[in-house]
Amino acid sequence: MAEVPEPTHRRRSHAGARDLERYAGLFAERTGVMRSSAMRDLMAITARPEVISLAGGLPDTSTFPPQSFAAQMTRIAQESAAKALQYGPTEGFEETKDCILEVMGAEGMLPDPDDVIVTTGGQQAIDLVCKTLIDPGDVVITEAPTYPGAIPTLCSYQADVVQVECDEDGMQVEALEQLLADLRAEGRRPKFIYSVPSFQNPAGVTMSLQRRHRLVELARAQELLVVEDNPYGLLRYGGEPMPPLYQLDGGDFVIYLGTFSKILSPGIRLGWAVAPPPVMEKIVLGKQAADLCTSTLTQYFVREYFAERRWQRYVDDLVEIYRGRRDTMVEALRTHFPAEATWTEPEGGLFIWATLPDYIDTSDLLAKALRADVAFVPGQAAYVDGRGSHSMRLNFSGVDEDEIREGVRRIGKVIAEQVELYGALTGEQPLPEPQQEATPNVLPFRKAGGAG
Repeated sequence: MAEVPEPTHRRRSHAGARDLERYAGLFAERTGVMRSSAMRDLMAITARPEVISLAGGLPDTSTFPPQSFAAQMTRIAQESAAKALQYGPTEGFEETKDCILEVMGAEGMLPDPDDVIVTTGGQQAIDLVCKTLIDPGDVVITEAPTYPGAIPTLCSYQADVVQVECDEDGMQVEALEQLLADLRAEGRRPKFIYSVPSFQNPAGVTMSLQRRHRLVELARAQELLVVEDNPYGLLRYGGEPMPPLYQLDGGDFVIYLGTFSKILSPGIRLGWAVAPPPVMEKIVLGKQAADLCTSTLTQYFVREYFAERRWQRYVDDLVEIYRGRRDTMVEALRTHFPAEATWTEPEGGLFIWATLPDYIDTSDLLAKALRADVAFVPGQAAYVDGRGSHSMRLNFSGVDEDEIREGVRRIGKVIAEQVELYGALTGEQPLPEPQQEATPNVLPFRKAGGAG
């Protein structure tokens, strides 16, 4: 019998011109407009232990009790192993939907279980909505800035993304009304409006109650779909709770997206979408073509976890931890960022949006910051048109308070070097460095006039 050769690994060098020629004619047109994810691009770098990452939207998974995790997985192994390792329904198990309804009920929503589909994380929920609704060239409206992870998805489906400015009360709905009127005059109708109304990613701002009502009114009057992405609604550290858009609308024109990533674990990759029945029917077909079903094992894990009746207590614990980290980051920004800088001070969520003097480009700044072993997300990742080059998204949930202080100090040092260089080149003197007791900086958004 012939001897079977040992398998060998072949490490490829970077693609050369010949490789590109070989495959270029095979790529779909959409690959020409695909964008990489700013957060994913940084993952390999920020995984290094010496790097302090203020970049990703990372919850602190070290807070989850190991003994609870072990007990839940043991129960699954002993009582449900065969079913947990088998295929499941595309729409998700009814028991998983019960857990989802419990989470949504905590914010006052009561959807029909038949309107719910379990997805492989919140990101797949965004992708499925785009797959279902967008043809190349269709208009989609988002906030400016918007979730950096949504932009690559929208671009992949070749949407014409139009962004509406935010201020401290969220999307400027008056500006949205004018945009809709302008689009109607051009004979164009947006497929949907994408919004993160509560503790917005990346800006950290929350849409006011008045604007929420007006947005829902607009959707009803013009029969427009609104896609509400709400990963952070239960992570509130101050202020009064706001009703989700889905609650105000009742589910006729609002498609709701949720996830367990921020209140349980991103590693289980479990999210969901709630949509009107005709839309849900198409979303189910899109998911069948993508992955058949979401992991049955992680669905069983969520079921076991919720059966312990402690999930809300765990979220309450996260809120206390993250509130302290937010406060720590705000204080560090006051201490280490230049006086010209501004930033948001969110009432919840995971992010602060900081804006620097207009002579500092945060994409260039990131390269220098990485050499100092600290990372953030440059602001341009939250826009489709090159704006945001003087801003950055900072995450305060994924590292402890000492690392937050040190990370902000390192970024501040790199900024100070840029400010000093600018002063040397122009002869202009920067404003004095802020002091620890300084008055909080104003938000980097202008207050919209009128009713909004």
